[in-house]
Amino acid sequence: MAVVEAGRLRVCALLRNTSSRTWTASGPVSLAYQILDGDTGALLIDGQRQAIPADLPAGGETRAEISVPLPPENGLYRVLISPVEEHVAWFFEQGGDCLTVDAEVRDEQAAVRQVRRSTAASRSRERFRRLLARAFLYPLDAIWRNRSLIASMVRRDIQGRYRGSVAGLFWTVIHPLLMMLTYFFIFAVVLKVRFGSGPAEAGPANFLLYFMAGMLPWLAFSEALGRASGVVLEHRTLVKRVVFPLDILPANLVFTGLVSEFFGLLVFLAAVGAFQGHLPATVAWLPLILIPQILLTLGLCWFLAGLGVFLRDTGQFMAFLLTLWFFATPICYPESFIPENLRTVFALNPAYVLVRAYRAIFLEGHTPDWSALGWLYLGAVTAFLLGFAWFHRSKKAFSDVL
Repeated sequence: MAVVEAGRLRVCALLRNTSSRTWTASGPVSLAYQILDGDTGALLIDGQRQAIPADLPAGGETRAEISVPLPPENGLYRVLISPVEEHVAWFFEQGGDCLTVDAEVRDEQAAVRQVRRSTAASRSRERFRRLLARAFLYPLDAIWRNRSLIASMVRRDIQGRYRGSVAGLFWTVIHPLLMMLTYFFIFAVVLKVRFGSGPAEAGPANFLLYFMAGMLPWLAFSEALGRASGVVLEHRTLVKRVVFPLDILPANLVFTGLVSEFFGLLVFLAAVGAFQGHLPATVAWLPLILIPQILLTLGLCWFLAGLGVFLRDTGQFMAFLLTLWFFATPICYPESFIPENLRTVFALNPAYVLVRAYRAIFLEGHTPDWSALGWLYLGAVTAFLLGFAWFHRSKKAFSDVL
């Protein structure tokens, strides 16, 4: 039982001695409380000790009452009530049960939200859920809080890349188009690669559409990963001289790549409309494909950005790896070219899953493979969490290395 009286929490609990010795009223075992932040789980107050009412033999039980002063500040609080042996340990930290009381303070008024017995297993599950939520929400919160700064840096990055050129920002569209036309000439005109076998798919226009659908996610993905290992080195003055949210540097690359993909998407949609006469309704599934694409790219960019500070050869290695990755993904050749005994291995390639999903919704008029997309979501979330954790921990040493 727990009630609030004049800003204090009065709790009546059943105290059970599960040890093999008697707890005496004179100590050393006493009853005490801890007050944690209800949102983060951080310890706020390690409360006063209170003697148990009477000697309690091993296996015995007794009723005990304890008074807990709640903080006056507004917020959610979690009160843990447990026996403690001074200078030894809290019993709940050794795997014992404790009484948990959730309380809320609003405008100097306190209220009890929940009272429950907490076991070691339930506390472990709760800590894991809180850790997982914090690991996922913290990077998203960092991006959201600095969204104006990210937008400004992305704009400056794109403008600075083509500053002084005649075409200016139009190179954002011209550059990927020239690259696509080069591959189109080599594979469609010279090597006469075709997607599909029917008469409608025999022309080079069909190759162009399938190739562009594959290049859309690859352009954004490869552009960000190709620059990620050097992004901290490129902004080393921000590491040493000012307080700056370094977490957003790799995020800037991801959003810059998405801008390039957006302009490429406009050209691609125009080409689909011109050759096919309409856009399929399945285009509406694009946001569900973009989510794992963005999460995966963010996670890998955070990992490479942190690694690139300590291992300067990362950039050279990634240039080779991205070239190998491109040709290991059926972008400029159909999936039928992949040997039967290697298709299971190729299916593990996240870029392969994205390419297939883009072609499904834009060109083939059906939903993506949900099984493959589900595995991609799982891998993308894992890369997102681990990539940010690595960058967040390693950035503390950046100033020493740089």
